[in-house]
Amino acid sequence: LARAAELRARMDERRTVRQFSTDAVPEQVVKDAIACAATAPSGAHQQPWTFVLVKDAEVRRRIRRAAEEEEHRSYAGRLGEEWLAALRPLGTDEVKPHLTDAPALIVVFQQRYWLGPDGAKRKHYYVDESVGIAVGMLLSALHLSGLAALVHTPSPMRFLGEVLGRPVNEKAFAVIPVGYPAADCEVPDLVRKSLDQVMVEL
Repeated sequence: LARAAELRARMDERRTVRQFSTDAVPEQVVKDAIACAATAPSGAHQQPWTFVLVKDAEVRRRIRRAAEEEEHRSYAGRLGEEWLAALRPLGTDEVKPHLTDAPALIVVFQQRYWLGPDGAKRKHYYVDESVGIAVGMLLSALHLSGLAALVHTPSPMRFLGEVLGRPVNEKAFAVIPVGYPAADCEVPDLVRKSLDQVMVEL
């Protein structure tokens, strides 16, 4: 009971951060968080994920440049007014400094199917669900380790596979900047739904 209460309190402190310090973070901490994510359950235990840890500053600049081009198209009208209205309280726009300020990016890819070295293919099952669970575990591990993170999903994300040289069976799922919050970091004053609002007992 005590451990559960402590975990609940610590996870309630988790916030999404968009303003990152450029200070380096311990690489092993990030790798341990990825290792935790890789323990996630997956359909038929096929583990259909790849985590690309990007530390190289030039690669991060290339990712930011390509992401901002896509985001410009989205904010210029591709998203639609309803979606833009939902984003306004968060203060987001097409400029994405977190992609170069954060000292590390974890780009998560779905393996849509298994691809052997000889080109053989094998279907993967419940890929979206499996990778989504793994990302949730990754965010929890990063937070509990003392690091901040953001789930960034530029759309479309094909450029990520191209920039990072990923094989054709992999599809980008999310870009997760990782680091410490900037000294002047601000987060939206959001209120989470109560347990009574999200849980039904029978």
